[in-house]
Amino acid sequence: MRPMIMIARLRPQRASLAAGTFLLVTAALASPAAAADPPAPGAATGGAIPAAAMTEAKGIFATRCATCHGSGGKGDGAAAAGLTPKPRDLSDPAWQKSVTDEHIEKVIALGGPAVGKSPLMPPNPDLSAKPDVVKALRSMIRDLGKGSAAK
Repeated sequence: MRPMIMIARLRPQRASLAAGTFLLVTAALASPAAAADPPAPGAATGGAIPAAAMTEAKGIFATRCATCHGSGGKGDGAAAAGLTPKPRDLSDPAWQKSVTDEHIEKVIALGGPAVGKSPLMPPNPDLSAKPDVVKALRSMIRDLGKGSAAK
């Protein structure tokens, strides 16, 4: 029996509910999104990070971030000795769990004051036009936490 004929034999309220469900399921199955490939790595955070952005982020981390946070992100960079408060240990698993990706990206782009933290964490306004580089920096920071969690 065809689906629409079966729906017509139901009570009016059930028929409209069944028809609505049938149309919703049919539309979902026919949509291009339903047939699309699974998301690429990083898609949950806005898509895969291009290699060029990752390369640029590594250079930025080495020249801007590591000065205070250290190359391993532990807050032990050369400039950290003269700072109060001390720079965040980016590799700390507890801190990693306590912040969202969006929070990390906001601190990178807008600096500490944007999230109620120290003004000694400067903004990077030049990165506002480079969201992939910001995502790459965030990804690098998340990776620092993975190294500590395994120890």
